[in-house]
Amino acid sequence: MAHVISTINLKGGVGKTTTTVALAEMLSGEFGKRVLVVDLDPQTNATTVLIGEQRWRDLNDAGHTLATLFTDALAGDSEAPKFDLEKSLQRSASPVQAVRTVDLLPSSLDLIDVQDRLGTLPPGRFFSNNPTDLLRRAIRPILDQYDYVLIDCPPNLGIVTLNGLRISDGYIIPTIPDVLSTYGIPQIQSRVKAFADSLAESIAEVGIVITKYRKGTNVHETTIDRLEDDPNLPAVFETRIPEGNAIAASVEHTAISTLRQKYAYQGGFEAFRDLTEEFIDAVEDLA
Repeated sequence: MAHVISTINLKGGVGKTTTTVALAEMLSGEFGKRVLVVDLDPQTNATTVLIGEQRWRDLNDAGHTLATLFTDALAGDSEAPKFDLEKSLQRSASPVQAVRTVDLLPSSLDLIDVQDRLGTLPPGRFFSNNPTDLLRRAIRPILDQYDYVLIDCPPNLGIVTLNGLRISDGYIIPTIPDVLSTYGIPQIQSRVKAFADSLAESIAEVGIVITKYRKGTNVHETTIDRLEDDPNLPAVFETRIPEGNAIAASVEHTAISTLRQKYAYQGGFEAFRDLTEEFIDAVEDLA
């Protein structure tokens, strides 16, 4: 069974997608894991990082993105389903030559419009059209092909995000260690717990990932101390992902040979590899 983990923060620009993609690539290239990235964020950043903008445009024009899965549900029985899992699934998606076992289910800008309309979805016979269960039903046939499934969620707690959480064993929260970026963490915790309780299941708080870290900066050190000392918050991963141009540039879709080349500068490779090792331990402890 795959370990399914969502990545979420209510604030944009905190390194959520960078963390998701780096974990996926490290899990594959450094630890030999089979990984599926599910891009639920309509900003499509994880998608374009992994397959490039032109390939994404071609898929989007053909309707081979997750937006089609949700629009099928909105159309109901009035139209034949258009979502094709195999055509949407992008095999060996990473541009890093050393990473061969990362697959992708791509996102679309159209998810912005779909989000609000999903709330009006008619329940269907025996409530079969549960709007938070669409993703689980669609990708269930391929989950056993992977060791890890990483879901890049939108920066909100709407129905699309709940689709990701519905199939998740747990979630991580990447955050810059400042007041604005960490402000929404209790809201995430309470909403996820309430959703899990409604399903009579559990969705574990795997941990908080410190991103764009500036060592020695007073606000960063103070915020990290506060996060670590608060018993009500998720545990904080020991590894800090430093702020740096190389890590910022890693979101560009560029063909490259190795992960060390991609993340080499300013300690990025070591940081992401150490984080991935911690991540594996934390996730496997959930089992």
